[in-house]
Amino acid sequence: MNVVVLVYSSDRDVRADVIAALGDQLAEAELEIREVATQAAVLKELDRNDVDCCIFDAEATPMGGMGLSKQIRDEYEFCPPVLLLLTREADSWLAAWSRAEATHVLPIDPLTLPTQVEDLVFIEEDEAA
Repeated sequence: MNVVVLVYSSDRDVRADVIAALGDQLAEAELEIREVATQAAVLKELDRNDVDCCIFDAEATPMGGMGLSKQIRDEYEFCPPVLLLLTREADSWLAAWSRAEATHVLPIDPLTLPTQVEDLVFIEEDEAA
């Protein structure tokens, strides 16, 4: 099995931290990470219909991850789960507004982030079956 994770941030260091934390496998699945830095690139990747999970940086510019999460929920009938990277736990209420399934407060924790992504990918997969 191959799992595709889309990582969106305008900050290359944030993308690099996420990629390093996730490694190259989730559970027993090979991991393919696609990193993008623009809203247009996110939409192009989602149009391929093969993304299993999105990780969006809430602080990305000019389009933040929360707004982007809300946009794709409104525009895509079948939308992969979204995990938002937050700088403050207090912003969790905004993540709920954006309809993201999960949040992760920066800095990236390489022990918890992969588990969060696994939960999103494999729970969603089980519900779809």
